[in-house]
Amino acid sequence: MDSNTNGGSSILTQLSDDLATAVEKAGAGTVTVFARRRMAASGIAWTTDGYVVTANHVVERDDDITLGLPDGRTVPATLVGRDPGSDIALLKADVTDLTPAPQATASAKIGHLVLAVARPGKSGVMASFGAVSVVGGAWRTATGGSIEGFVRADVAMLPGFSGGPLVNGEGEVIGLNSSTLGRGGGMTIPAAAIETVIASLKEHGKVRRGFLGIGAQSAKVPAALASESGQATGLLIVSVEPEGPADKGGLLLGDVVLALNGEAVGEVDELQAKLTDEWVGKPLPIKIIRGGQPQEIAVTVGERGQ
Repeated sequence: MDSNTNGGSSILTQLSDDLATAVEKAGAGTVTVFARRRMAASGIAWTTDGYVVTANHVVERDDDITLGLPDGRTVPATLVGRDPGSDIALLKADVTDLTPAPQATASAKIGHLVLAVARPGKSGVMASFGAVSVVGGAWRTATGGSIEGFVRADVAMLPGFSGGPLVNGEGEVIGLNSSTLGRGGGMTIPAAAIETVIASLKEHGKVRRGFLGIGAQSAKVPAALASESGQATGLLIVSVEPEGPADKGGLLLGDVVLALNGEAVGEVDELQAKLTDEWVGKPLPIKIIRGGQPQEIAVTVGERGQ
C-alpha cells in the first residue's frame, strides 16, 4: 500500500473531508446579519436562547435588524449593546433553538490550520482556509478598546465574513473575525475575550472604561524611593482635567503615580489597562510621590465618554 494512503483514502482526501465536516459543524452556528444597507454580514450563535455575537462595524443601525438562520428562517433581532472599541455587538432574537458551535478548549498556536466561516447571504455558508500566523496578548485598539488577546490568521476575509467565526479543524470556535479591527489585515478576537465583553453588554449595553482625567508620561523614580518601593519608574502627571475625577480626588500636576490598588504602573498603557469597568464609580487607591514623599489617596473613577 502506498505510504500516502490510509485504507484506500489519500491523506489529502481525508484532510479535505475533515475540513468540510468542520465547516458544516461551524456553519450550523453561523447566521446572516442584515443590519446595513449594503451586503449582509455574519454572526455567531452564542447561546441556544437567541444571543448572537457579530462585528460592531457591520451593525449600522440600531433597529430593523434581522437574522438569517441556518435552517432558512429569517427572524427579527434587537441590539443588546455594542462596543466600538473591540468591534463587538451583541444581538438577541426571540428564539430558543439556535445551535452554537462549541468553543475551542485548546489555545490557538502559530501554524495551526484554521477556517474563517461565514454566512453572508442566501447563498449559504462560505469558508476560507489558512493557518494561524500570530497569537498575541492583551492590546489596545486604535479606537480605544482594550482586548485580552488576538489571533491573526492568513485566511481570506471576503466581503460579509466580518462577524463570523474562526474555527479549528474540529469546527470549534477560536474567536470572532473582524476585517477592520487590525491594521493591515483582519483580526480575530478570542472567545474568552468576547465573553468578557458580552457580560458588560448584557449588564450595561456598552463596555464601561474607567477615566481619571489626567495626562501622564513615564518617569524615573528617585533612587532612594525606587529602592524603598522596588519600583524604578512611575507616571508623572503632566496635566489634570478641571473638574475631572483626578482633580476632584486631589491629584496634582507633578505627582508621580506609582500604583493603582497596590499594582505598580510605569507605562501609560498599564494605567489604562487597570482602569477596568469594575472601578467606575468606586474609590480607587492610588499610591503617589508628592514633594519627594510617598502617600496614598483615593480617587473615584469616572467613566470614559461621559
